[in-house]
Amino acid sequence: MAVDYTVIVVYLAGMLAMGWWGMRRARSKSDFLVAGRRLGPVMYSGTMAAIVLGGASTIGGVGLGYQYGLSGAWMVFTIGLGLLALSVFFSARIARLKVYTVSEMLDLRYGCRAGVISGIVMWAYTLMLAVTSTIAYATIFDVLFDMNRTLAIVLGGSIVVAYSTLGGMWSITLTDMVQFVVKTIGVLLLLLPVAVVKAGGFGEMRAKLPTEYFDPLGIGGETIFTYVLIYTFGMLIGQDIWQRVFTAGSDRTAKWGGTVAGTYCLVYALAGAVIGTAAKVLYPDLGSPDDAFATIVKDELPVGVRGLVLAAALAAVMSTSSGALIACATVANNDIWSRLRGAVRRDGGEAERDEVRGNRVFILAMGVAVIGTAIALNNVVEALTVAYNLLVGGLLVPILGGLLWKRGTAQGALASVVVGGLAVVGLMASYGILANEPVYYGLLSSLAAYVTVSLATPATDAAVLAAWRDRLAGRSAPERASEPVPAHQ
Repeated sequence: MAVDYTVIVVYLAGMLAMGWWGMRRARSKSDFLVAGRRLGPVMYSGTMAAIVLGGASTIGGVGLGYQYGLSGAWMVFTIGLGLLALSVFFSARIARLKVYTVSEMLDLRYGCRAGVISGIVMWAYTLMLAVTSTIAYATIFDVLFDMNRTLAIVLGGSIVVAYSTLGGMWSITLTDMVQFVVKTIGVLLLLLPVAVVKAGGFGEMRAKLPTEYFDPLGIGGETIFTYVLIYTFGMLIGQDIWQRVFTAGSDRTAKWGGTVAGTYCLVYALAGAVIGTAAKVLYPDLGSPDDAFATIVKDELPVGVRGLVLAAALAAVMSTSSGALIACATVANNDIWSRLRGAVRRDGGEAERDEVRGNRVFILAMGVAVIGTAIALNNVVEALTVAYNLLVGGLLVPILGGLLWKRGTAQGALASVVVGGLAVVGLMASYGILANEPVYYGLLSSLAAYVTVSLATPATDAAVLAAWRDRLAGRSAPERASEPVPAHQ
């Protein structure tokens, strides 16, 4: 294991070095939060693919393949579909807004502080996403070093917090590019072919497994539909995803770079399902499907290669964790704290430097909160389900409605967030947290409230809509776009 340990240690040291180097480039708020809005297509594609393909997509995707066969690809597949939809239909317009958060987009579209409540919902979602990613370190470091759960969480979480705090989005972008390469080599080029060969090839896999393992819809139509609602639509509105869109250097980069990343996700989804199916042939009686990834890596890969593939799993977790962490801190600082204290933004270089320091402090504070919550939390699946249900049930309609329907109003958006959020919470209490009904009916309630209240209230002022259209077209895009367009008095 000495060679494997060396590979992992070198990888972790490289992540910290990237964070130190990124700190030298993060000289303004734009640099720190959105990498100066100047990523090219290669870096944009790599960092976007890295953030959406986390531990759930890697370890969880292989586990679903172990449990359901090829149809286990659907969870990660719907993530890829969501990223494709975002890139093709919305990313160019989102990038032209020149904002920092989803809530700032709501402020601009509706002409008032419509984003305060949405900021709280988005903060809860990004916090839990960071927590669940951080908990995954315990599984990986347990495989590597037989490490205590708490120590593993503190070690993995501290490394992510360190490089994220140092350089912000520049550090995260640089580390994500390394993580993207490591994942591609470790999972697609090494683990996938080795797993298939060790299982005897596809012919042997078909002979040893039930036919439903090779049914594309074997996981069930209702499950696939729920995945689409939660993950495909979640990709359209999540702060962690939008913040990466804001880093694009041009409309073309946002559209085509994201399309490449989405296509990569579809390939990754199938690879994970195939690896899991091969693991079912090799180890038919594992205690948990989520053990499939670690088991096949430990038992079937040679020394050195095993370390690289485990580094790939670590890379998957770190990319999602760091992306969620900076999103959580950005929302906490810009959408919640700044509004609660009534801060008035100033112009000038000194203010920019102050904002960099302030955002750095928030990343550190949120990182400590994430690590502490990860240590204390037991049921990760339920916590993440609550976060996704609130995100989709409360925010999908007002965000997409603002982009697609000009008759939507601030009152309609606020009603949609409140009604959808309360409906999701109430239905989870009634049906159970893991039930499908809360997100179904919560989304319908949110839509009904948005349409009804918007039609019953005066239309958004024409000046606000004109300014919104100009911003979407890129005709008026000051860097300090976080101030909302004032409503007509």
